[in-house]
Amino acid sequence: MFASLSAIILLLVAPAIQAQTVYLAGDSTMAKNGGGSGSDGWGQYLGQYLTIPVINNAVAGRSSRSYTDEGRFTTLINTVKSGDYVIIEFGHNDGSANPDNGRQVAVGDAYDTTATVTAADGTKILIHTFPYYIQNAVNSLKAKGAIPIVSSQTPSNDWASGAIVAAGRFVGYAATAASRTSATYVNHYGYVAQSFQKLGQATTKTFFPVDHTHTSPAGANVVAQAFVRALLCGTNTLKSKVNSAGQAVPSMASFNFI
Repeated sequence: MFASLSAIILLLVAPAIQAQTVYLAGDSTMAKNGGGSGSDGWGQYLGQYLTIPVINNAVAGRSSRSYTDEGRFTTLINTVKSGDYVIIEFGHNDGSANPDNGRQVAVGDAYDTTATVTAADGTKILIHTFPYYIQNAVNSLKAKGAIPIVSSQTPSNDWASGAIVAAGRFVGYAATAASRTSATYVNHYGYVAQSFQKLGQATTKTFFPVDHTHTSPAGANVVAQAFVRALLCGTNTLKSKVNSAGQAVPSMASFNFI
């Protein structure tokens, strides 16, 4: 009788227990078919390496600013529940533009620096820095009980003297935003760069059939594996959700970039 009662209670309680989910917020390098023409973003391949589901909310062409201005962070904040993970990765589209393209951010790593830019129709627009948009999103997600992970942008297929070119300013900005908010930081740029360099320039070139930024499905999977390796080498709670396939992703170097 007692066993039966326990089973009934378990059945009644079970539907209320919601599993954790990983949400992704980013640009075309993370998004499904992000660059078109058969390309794909790494976010499409992350789920096979985790024990919890992944929902890819990355959108091609977005920056930290446009993702904010379009209300996409707000929607994400309203969607997450306590214990969910949110991986945020921007940088490819956040650079300066003239006239304003709706994506550029103010130059610098300060939180409160602003700039006034001019749109093609002459409209003056006040914009903020990359850390401003990222930190606001992170703090709002944390207020909901979610667990944000700030990830640096991925490298493009750009080489100099036999190595992937050095990281640009948005990699450092991402690290700064994570540090200020006490969020986990993943140097995805560094881990992908070491993977590409280990595989070699000729092989890496095959991962970029469209342009120097957007990966093929095979390339996207390598980029996803690099992210998983970064998790395993770092200090974060998501690493406990890496499954056996994730544990087996190749380690491309004897050192790490975290």
